[in-house]
Amino acid sequence: MNINVIILNMSSFNPGKKIWKYRSYYFFLLPALIYVAIFSYGPLYGLQIAFKNYKGSLGIINSPWIGFKHFIDFFNGYYFWILIRNTLAISFYSLLVGFPIPIILALMLNEFKGIYKKVIQTIFYAPHFISMVVLVGIIYTMFSPSIGVVNAVLEFLGHERIYFVALPEVFRNLYVWSGVWQNMGWSAIIYLAALAGVDPELHEAAKIDGASLFQRIQHINLPAIKPTVVILLILAIGNLASVGYEKVYLLQNSLNIDTSEVISTYVYKRGIINSNYSFSAAVGLFNNIINAILLVIANGISRQFSETSLF
Repeated sequence: MNINVIILNMSSFNPGKKIWKYRSYYFFLLPALIYVAIFSYGPLYGLQIAFKNYKGSLGIINSPWIGFKHFIDFFNGYYFWILIRNTLAISFYSLLVGFPIPIILALMLNEFKGIYKKVIQTIFYAPHFISMVVLVGIIYTMFSPSIGVVNAVLEFLGHERIYFVALPEVFRNLYVWSGVWQNMGWSAIIYLAALAGVDPELHEAAKIDGASLFQRIQHINLPAIKPTVVILLILAIGNLASVGYEKVYLLQNSLNIDTSEVISTYVYKRGIINSNYSFSAAVGLFNNIINAILLVIANGISRQFSETSLF
């Protein structure tokens, strides 16, 4: 009997009819699908140059196959473990510091009301719209050994001026904390959106029962944003092997190269500047495979220990 019901339900399932019924929704979704198809899936055709000795005059199809040569050269290269160490160190540092701060900021902003909340939000959102070049210029100016305000304070306190940007041990701190300052307000928006869905009556009832602010945050706000936190954490872990090259490259110099050289800057120098596109494609593919593996592992762990996961 159950089998007959299942067969009957399957025979009545008509995806074309469903799509036509909700055609207006699919119409609005169409531009996004076209965008993803062209700019996300279309370029996958070019991944084959990672396994070829690509030459522009021959094109992708006619360039000779060389297999995994570029991957082997990268793995056996002198900089391989240095790049892995620096990339993961910056990524883990950024995740450890940069992930919880927007959550804390959102919980704090949620307690402000009226004009004060709008003013504080604007102050924290503004740095996100500063271009990367301007941000690095601010860092160089603030920490300049001659005109920097940081060194001026150090000199006032009786210390010697320091060229911070040239110190390898300081580079990661400059990179991570400047990123936190720039992005924490913008990253807090999604948590504020989740907090906006909390029923105010829950807080009113908790106040009547004598719950403190900390208790209300712990037992009402945090459970409300937990699914959002888990999803964003999974996505962040799936991006651990990637560090954008722009700010690293702008902050980089010959004195801090030991800690500032990451996979993305290495690919830019070795692959793009030197026109070795096949090598850069191979390293980029390796980087993306690592990210995909980390994403699957993080999603599996989340699905095992919580009810929230990407898939």
